[in-house]
Amino acid sequence: MDTYASVVVIGGGVMGTSIAYHLAAAGVRDVLLVERDELAAGSTSKAAGGVRAQFSDELNIRLGARSLEAFARFGQDIGHDIGLRRVGYLFLLSTPEEVASFEASIRLQNALGVPSRLVDPAEARRLSPLIRTEGLLAAAFSPDDGHCTPEAVVHGYAAAARRHGARILRHTAVTGIETSGGAITAVTTPLGRISTGTVICAAGAWSRAVGAMVGVDLPVQPLRRQIAVTEPVPGLPSGLPMTIDFTSTLYFHAEGPGLLVGMSDPDERPGFATDPHDRWIPRLAAAMQHRAPSLLDLRRTGGWAGLYEVTPDHNALIGEATSVSRFLYATGFSGHGFLQGPAVGEVVRDLYLGRVPFVDVTPLSAGRFAADAPRPEVNRV
Repeated sequence: MDTYASVVVIGGGVMGTSIAYHLAAAGVRDVLLVERDELAAGSTSKAAGGVRAQFSDELNIRLGARSLEAFARFGQDIGHDIGLRRVGYLFLLSTPEEVASFEASIRLQNALGVPSRLVDPAEARRLSPLIRTEGLLAAAFSPDDGHCTPEAVVHGYAAAARRHGARILRHTAVTGIETSGGAITAVTTPLGRISTGTVICAAGAWSRAVGAMVGVDLPVQPLRRQIAVTEPVPGLPSGLPMTIDFTSTLYFHAEGPGLLVGMSDPDERPGFATDPHDRWIPRLAAAMQHRAPSLLDLRRTGGWAGLYEVTPDHNALIGEATSVSRFLYATGFSGHGFLQGPAVGEVVRDLYLGRVPFVDVTPLSAGRFAADAPRPEVNRV
């Protein structure tokens, strides 16, 4: 293979396919997406599928809200059913510090048009009957949030990108990026060389290695996160929100007739391992016992492990490199990449075309760490 592309997108998850679609739909010719495995085979297919605008950072609120609008129109605009369920997100708060932090976030969210609100423990239990309210001070809820099917979003974007003329190469690893005089000239793969002047890195947990190919530091670390799926739950409420015990990070939402359950593991060390293990189960059981004891009676019927793409401030890297011409990136979302995929596709399209995006993502540049200007996100799981 020796081919040409006006732009090469590296990564076939939600971010890469969204970017490829938005570029092609805007009339950019010769868009080529390169994925080393199957589409959605990386972090996207392992995501919990939550979609929300309940963040503490204004940029994340705007990206989340814009993406919620796109998810709601997905069937109409993209022509693909993504199983969207707008049942809300419910953050359970157990300390005065958590309540104060979420109150500040809610004020900002409301100012930006997000209908989130603080609710008392009794209302929290009405919304999510599986929880125990002992020790609960309050909860934050937004009815516009919810969850959908990550793989369906990827395949919807991929099909739409192809309809607009984009090409997609699966099972094709990027082995190098050639430059000359500070400009990109080609991407190399085992199948051959792809001449191009633009590369967009959407490689998720594998982005640091891609950035290193052109001397750009993308400070992304892979971190394994695990999810369990349970047997059917009798009487499971149809409107059960994505429920998150913020102190422990235990979360759950409906998955078919059962539940999808997960939480963070503070003992997990960075690395690319994605094999499931049971070392997290005692901590998971303790969190269930404290906040949702009925979950302990449910049998696990499946589960998986995937990778978060974590940055030092748990916020995304979005921008264009200054050290080499036309190397753009959208990565490091630290657990909220899937839900921001639609909006970030728009933003990267506009950066490529030289347009002003709907939101200024300059503060999310990878250079913020060298400038000692981190941008931490508080409302993360």
